Amino acid sequence: MPDIEDLRELGSRMIAILGLSTSPVGVRFLMDGEVEGAEVLHRHRYCQALMRARHGRSVILNAEGISCPAAARAFGFRPLPEPLRTGRGLVSFGIVSDESVARRMFEDMPHLEMGAVKQIHLYPLEVAKHPPDLVVVEGEAEKLMWIVLSYMHSRGGERVQSSTAVLQATCVDSTVVPYIEKRLNFSLGCYGCRDATDMGDGEVVLGFPASYLPEIVKHLEFLSRKALPHSREKHAFAALKSDEQTGCSELTVG
Repeated sequence: MPDIEDLRELGSRMIAILGLSTSPVGVRFLMDGEVEGAEVLHRHRYCQALMRARHGRSVILNAEGISCPAAARAFGFRPLPEPLRTGRGLVSFGIVSDESVARRMFEDMPHLEMGAVKQIHLYPLEVAKHPPDLVVVEGEAEKLMWIVLSYMHSRGGERVQSSTAVLQATCVDSTVVPYIEKRLNFSLGCYGCRDATDMGDGEVVLGFPASYLPEIVKHLEFLSRKALPHSREKHAFAALKSDEQTGCSELTVG
């Protein structure tokens, strides 16, 4: 891992290159102990804690403060409540129509062991005071696409696989899966985080182990010199439109 000053610079460079409107978030899994300058949240979902951090706050979420029962199980804070365990909860929310489908979704949910962590520290990466375990980024799909490409470059071109149940997009898909499986995972979002946070219609989320951050930003720097601006300028699309207009003009004259 880079030192703290380098870590902050990497966060700032990611924001600048991609044009992110909010911060990449550092995520630390901790046992007991206070974190200086961090606000302990109460009655917050994990996705809401992530929202606070990407908008500039350093926050702590623990078993007492987390309000989402599915995320509480994902982080090993407490067991699933009976309505979620049986599947009735997702049927009542109108998410699925069959309890057996909901049960399977929760049975297959990646999670930490009970008591594996006591609290989660989330903070903007560009003002980090501690090295994170993970980096979670939320933003427009096009911007996060370049992070996935840069991660793939760091893995020698290996195709990137992703896992989701369209539930627990921030807590499981973008945090627990990257932590357990030590790889990048991305998600299109979910019912919960889209309802509970300011996530926009065109925004998605991903997470990756912080050890990949230097290589990801290094390749983002490379992409920013040619491929990224060229793609955003839509040269091929402009040529197609030009051809269409020329073709229409020729047809009209004929």
